[in-house]
Amino acid sequence: MGLNTEELGRELEDTAQEVLGKLKSRQLFQSEWDTAAFVIFLVFVGTVLLLLLLVIAHCCCRCCCPSASSGKEKPRGMDNLALEP
Repeated sequence: MGLNTEELGRELEDTAQEVLGKLKSRQLFQSEWDTAAFVIFLVFVGTVLLLLLLVIAHCCCRCCCPSASSGKEKPRGMDNLALEP
């Protein structure tokens, strides 16, 4: 059922040798599709980290800074007097 210690050690050693062989040959990916998928994955991870950083910055600024609008907000813009009856 499960791997014994010797088999597990041999499998880990084989995997490590395979990874080191790819690093030495400087060919980490087998095709252009692998490279494209890796780039898309990195862009996704970067986007998630950027959004997480923005959320943390927003929460920190909200907690530290007192609220500027206490009570009713001032109306903005100009009144359209043509809509008055």
